[in-house]
Amino acid sequence: MANMNPKKTPVPEQDPKVRACNFEEVTLGYTEEMAIEEAKRCLNCKNPLCRAGCPVSVRIPEFIAKVAEGNFDEAYDIITSTNLLPAVCGRVCPQEKQCEGKCIRGIKAESVGIGALERFVADYHRKHKNTSATAPASNGHKVAVVGSGPSGLTCAGSLAKLGYDVTIFEAFHKAGGVLVYGIPEFRLPKAIVQEEIDNLKDLGVKIVTNAIVGRSFSIDELFEEGYESVFIGSGAGLPQFMNIPGENLLGVYSANEYLTRINLMKAYLDEYDTPIKRAKNVAVVGGGNVAMDAARSAKRMGAENVYVIYRRSMDELPARREEVHHAIDEGIDFKLLNNPTQILGDENGHVRAIECVQMELGEPDASGRRRPIEKKGSEFTIDVDAVIISIGTIPNPLIKSTTEGLETTPKGCIVANEVGQTSREGVFAGGDAVTGAATVILAMEAGKKAAAAIDEYIKSKQ
Repeated sequence: MANMNPKKTPVPEQDPKVRACNFEEVTLGYTEEMAIEEAKRCLNCKNPLCRAGCPVSVRIPEFIAKVAEGNFDEAYDIITSTNLLPAVCGRVCPQEKQCEGKCIRGIKAESVGIGALERFVADYHRKHKNTSATAPASNGHKVAVVGSGPSGLTCAGSLAKLGYDVTIFEAFHKAGGVLVYGIPEFRLPKAIVQEEIDNLKDLGVKIVTNAIVGRSFSIDELFEEGYESVFIGSGAGLPQFMNIPGENLLGVYSANEYLTRINLMKAYLDEYDTPIKRAKNVAVVGGGNVAMDAARSAKRMGAENVYVIYRRSMDELPARREEVHHAIDEGIDFKLLNNPTQILGDENGHVRAIECVQMELGEPDASGRRRPIEKKGSEFTIDVDAVIISIGTIPNPLIKSTTEGLETTPKGCIVANEVGQTSREGVFAGGDAVTGAATVILAMEAGKKAAAAIDEYIKSKQ
């Protein structure tokens, strides 16, 4: 019998006062009973707009119908027929702008909790699986993948399923890309990322770490070693700064560096000797998901006051509503319609305050958001001892500078068509290396499309 409750089945969470002091996962996930109850809210539409809203085309009504029946194993098989990282997507995808944003039930009530159901199915499989995936028969062709983030993992896994001998080359000492260095443990536990990576290894994917393409070896050398195609999914790890006075003071971090020290280098654990400032008062500049991750991490690192400084209003804040809601519950102080003008230091070169100016919104700019305009004479300061800059990242120029014939944009993004083909024959690219910083699911979509294009390219050469 259908569940016509207008509201989603709530997902259990840690109490905000408790979770703000630990790095354990915030949302605890559905029980079997909760998942079945929520799945029964799905109307099983004849024209499922939810699937059209999913970048990797998960067969959403089909897997939800299996959950409603209590057949969780079949639900998992349906999801993974198009999505190789369901436990990740169920946690970090912006469902409210994609599948759930298209859900028919969302017109007059709350949409079906598609993300929570996907997470439940993936977690259920992880806890109850008895067998591992097996590598298909080899087709005799080799492909190299640069970067082990979501686009690289998806491309590698998709090709491995087709019988390709795939090797991923990762610059860090641990695979996972932004999934391990960028997204905090309380949003995406690293053990879950590792299990998803292990699933790809079961398919035959090989991973070489500490391998910096452009330094350890070049794209040209990969072709010389017998790889017939190369996919570049190296992300956008080069942070941008505001170029205001004081950004060179001690206690100023890019969000990328700050989160890497915490997530990959485990600075939140006492047994890890990772250099990081445990500040009492922290300013985070920016309003995206990365800014929310940095602010919430700073709180968990012991900060008494964490301020998110953003030059527009809450309506224009680009972060996911769920992340903003969690941040507010955890005591993060949002300083909206304000913009930093300089960072002030003490006599020893350490951060002591950040100076801001108040803003007001004018006419829309090229992005469609109202342009922030300074209010003259409205400057004020906030006493802080650390500042985290989170205003975006761009691709590292290393691959571009060491690869001939690879066209890039003025910001260093690799130019590629809709299936990832670059200006260099046999070289494909996708994810943040092409688009600049974007979402995990869009990077996965790019990796999936590129894998299909690489398959066609190699077959055309036979």
